[in-house]
Amino acid sequence: MFAYILKRLLLMVPTLLGVLLLTFVVIQFVPGGPVEQMVAQLQGRDSGGEGAAATGAGYRGRQGVDAARIAEIKEFYGFDKPAHERFIQMLGQFSRFDLGKSFFYPKDVWALVKEKLPVSISLGLWTFFLSYVISIPLGIAKAVRAGSRFDTLTSLLVLVGYAIPGFVLGVALLVIFGGQLQWFPLRGLTSSNWESLSWGARVTDYLWHITLPVTASVLGSFAVTTMLTKNAFLEEIRKQYVLTARAKGLEERRVLWKHVFRNALIPLVTGFPAAFIGAFFAGSLLIETLFSLDGLGLLSYESVIRRDYPVVLGTLYLFTLIGLVTKLISDLCYVWVDPRVKFD
Repeated sequence: MFAYILKRLLLMVPTLLGVLLLTFVVIQFVPGGPVEQMVAQLQGRDSGGEGAAATGAGYRGRQGVDAARIAEIKEFYGFDKPAHERFIQMLGQFSRFDLGKSFFYPKDVWALVKEKLPVSISLGLWTFFLSYVISIPLGIAKAVRAGSRFDTLTSLLVLVGYAIPGFVLGVALLVIFGGQLQWFPLRGLTSSNWESLSWGARVTDYLWHITLPVTASVLGSFAVTTMLTKNAFLEEIRKQYVLTARAKGLEERRVLWKHVFRNALIPLVTGFPAAFIGAFFAGSLLIETLFSLDGLGLLSYESVIRRDYPVVLGTLYLFTLIGLVTKLISDLCYVWVDPRVKFD
């Protein structure tokens, strides 16, 4: 076991290097970087305009800007050094978990992540919790009643919900319940007077705001977990040990919950770490944008659009590292829930 864990940890290093190197190389050829944007601003043009584009070593639209000024801007953003030196310097910072400073925010990347994380945690935690709390009992009920009208009807509803994109559902919820009926707010996680509310009123206000975003996020995840639970239970119910337990006269409830339940949940339990962490850090850009939630998804999108390279690379490094560690934990969970699995 120790050798397997050590091997996986060592393999994370080239994986991280590959992801960072590929992204860093792509960044070098993307036009409209921070230097071009600053030059365009000095010339009185919008940073996203035609004058901000760049090809090769020069910058279009640099006429009228002093060469010394261009050199100062490059030095300010760190582009005065060769690409390979900047990449090595970045790796050195990341090895110390120094994610650098944003080009456009007066904050460190760590500070930005901590600032946006509560919104993503709030949305992700409710999505994760509701997905499993509803989907697992529903999947068990469908397995027990396989082939019945209940099974057919719930499968139809779940698959229809899965087919509807979360963004489209969010728009429909906003138009109907936020616009026409005005039952729920249109944006944000809290009201403007949240600080002045009592503790109970704050909880109510928070739940009032989070209802529509969570509904739009969670509906699509029902289908996978529900059908996985159903199929796992059906596979276990047909096995010999279940027939033996029934032949001994055990109650059906005891057979299902004591014998079948533990074995059938192995695929779901081993997926808990990835689903739990992913719910926090894999923020939905479309949902956050639609409901004006300032989370990690929106931060990542804005950093790409604004060419805020420290935020892009810093968050990519952090999320990739978390994903690799979570994948290792998920694999180790197989041994924990099923002693028959041996990594040797």
